[in-house]
Amino acid sequence: MRLRTVLATLLLTAVPLGGQPAAAATPVTIAYAQRTQTWELVLTNGEVVKVPEALAVAPHDAVNPGARAAFLVSGDGRHFFYFRKSDGRFTERTLHGEERAIRDITVDTVGEEWPSSVSYDGGFVVTGTSAPGLGVLVDLRKGRSLPPPGGTDTWNFAGFSPDGERLLLQEYGDGRMTVFDRGLRARLRSKTRLWATALANDYVTAAEPVGPWPASRKLRLVDLRTGKASGTVTVRLPRGQRIDDLDFDKAGHLVVRSKTTTGVAVYRVSKTTGAVTPLRTMVRPDVKVWVLPGDDEYEPWAEKK
Repeated sequence: MRLRTVLATLLLTAVPLGGQPAAAATPVTIAYAQRTQTWELVLTNGEVVKVPEALAVAPHDAVNPGARAAFLVSGDGRHFFYFRKSDGRFTERTLHGEERAIRDITVDTVGEEWPSSVSYDGGFVVTGTSAPGLGVLVDLRKGRSLPPPGGTDTWNFAGFSPDGERLLLQEYGDGRMTVFDRGLRARLRSKTRLWATALANDYVTAAEPVGPWPASRKLRLVDLRTGKASGTVTVRLPRGQRIDDLDFDKAGHLVVRSKTTTGVAVYRVSKTTGAVTPLRTMVRPDVKVWVLPGDDEYEPWAEKK
């Protein structure tokens, strides 16, 4: 395919961004995507790979022409997703892999329904809608699409477990959180109406920001089985920063991403004291739009202001 040829060529003649290249033994993954004249992948070894087949905006015959067309990167930095120009279908691929079109999702309905989240391993895609509510849920491992639980779109997507085996949803009707497996079978229905935004790999522990968004600097843990919440913990972020994104890693640690004056910082957070351990910082490139691995369709740092 044309994109595969372009990628192979560019990987051999890639543009270094500065800094020392990664060690040969370190797997090269996607550090972030950026949009210049076209979408580009910036790899962890500093190379830049153009993706000319990816649409930047919806075409003139779409429901909302000119609307931003989603470009997503899985949390593991190995999979990227885009609407391809040839037929408008949402497409998944890896750096050295074949395109895999997702027939249920096309650019025609961007602004009404669009891909909003992908799991850490890139194996599951969730679409949001303007209804509000969910559209389709696509399990790429099994190559099948599923409607929202109960055939109703009155669910809000909260997040995936880090292993991608569970989805955390909230029903609009009563506000309760439910944990579903990849087949959308309910595995745990919460006894609380607390709004959690992250689910740990034990499929029971969830985390909830506390306070008004987007100024939140506090969080608490929720046991979805008992409905009990921990005490509120103040996250000791640097002055001026807040909780922009909250998640668990595979080891069960709390991880917070926060917008900074120069880009984004990632911290591990103590569940008891709120002390933070800096994990990495990323300087924002001088482009209009950029996307980090694990981003939802829109994040606070996504567009240049």
